[in-house]
Amino acid sequence: MLELNGTVGATPRARPSGESNTELGNHKGLPLREFTQIPMKYDPQRHHRRSVRLKGYNYSLAGAYYVTIVAQNRACLFGEVVNSEMILTDAGVMLRMQWDALTERFPNVELDEFVVMPNHFHGILLLTDAQMPIGTADGRNLIVGTVIGAWKSITTDEYIRGVKQSNWIPFEGNVWQRNYWEHIIRNEIESERIREYIFNNPANWANDENNPVNVKPIR
Repeated sequence: MLELNGTVGATPRARPSGESNTELGNHKGLPLREFTQIPMKYDPQRHHRRSVRLKGYNYSLAGAYYVTIVAQNRACLFGEVVNSEMILTDAGVMLRMQWDALTERFPNVELDEFVVMPNHFHGILLLTDAQMPIGTADGRNLIVGTVIGAWKSITTDEYIRGVKQSNWIPFEGNVWQRNYWEHIIRNEIESERIREYIFNNPANWANDENNPVNVKPIR
């Protein structure tokens, strides 16, 4: 798991009470689409073309966020990892498309590295009009919450449509956990570490804390 500023993981928002860790569903018989994230050595010059337009971004404005969004019950709904490569279901492709569409819905948001995993999502987003110093981040946290909330709502609606019309894996209760994890990126060095972590996430799936085989049952 990624270590940030001496702590393990991103800043967590509280997990809802009563949440189960039961794995739901599998991918037998489901259409799978190959994702272009082929395992290879991380190279920031090759793998982060999105970041070129953000060169020189002022991280002191505290507008760069690393977010993690996890499926309810850690259900593997979005694809599977095969030979360290992420293979997306149609649901996973939908998540990717809707993340890309955020820049159209929110003109002041830019997207950096991201990855759809079998049961969770990692991404970096930047608020390009952030004008407040780090000490006054409440307004930006609200904006990030609005962006993530919109994405979760849209993808939930699309997933429900997929279940009804295309035989996607049914889900229990909600597609997503109620809360998400966020971390303010403070500088370019930290940004590169997070980008590398996201890029390599499929290759590290066997040890991922969200991999259902690594989740200890609640006693």
